[in-house]
Amino acid sequence: MLDAFSRAVVSADASTKCIGGEDLASLRNFISEGNRRLDAVNAIASNASCMVSDAIAGMICENQGLIQAGGNCYPNRRMAACLRDGEIILRYVTYALLAGDASVLEDRCLNGLKETYTALGVPATSTVRAVQIMKAQAAAHIKDQPSEEFAGARLRKMGSPVVEDRCASLVAEASSYFDRVIAALS
Repeated sequence: MLDAFSRAVVSADASTKCIGGEDLASLRNFISEGNRRLDAVNAIASNASCMVSDAIAGMICENQGLIQAGGNCYPNRRMAACLRDGEIILRYVTYALLAGDASVLEDRCLNGLKETYTALGVPATSTVRAVQIMKAQAAAHIKDQPSEEFAGARLRKMGSPVVEDRCASLVAEASSYFDRVIAALS
């Protein structure tokens, strides 16, 4: 796994030069946005169980056959495996967001995922849909804008003051990690 610092060192070493200029400016920016990055990771991690269960429930609502006899979320052990896999995917997305680098996501989560799911008969379209739902939820939590319409009394906001344009880069970065998962499954 590479973080922003390791990536800069490896890049500079490969070109046999010192870290400076654009690489140094990129590291300064990474450090300056550190608290926002931690807030974004905390917003996702604090809501992970709800995000995963809601994403799986949404996926099932769109495809009721998944919970029928012979469906991929039937019986309970398959549903538990589905929830577990959703948690794992979300956890690795948060690791990538924290590190500012997708290598941990690629190496430890996505490498061989499609082949494994194909061998197990897991429908890619349903899995992709669950990841799309988690992507939308993550964006809402990073912006601290969970849906009041659906959450009702369970609504949970982080409470930190959020400036929209300051979070846009983190939302885009998190979205790119979810997009990598979707691409790996498609």
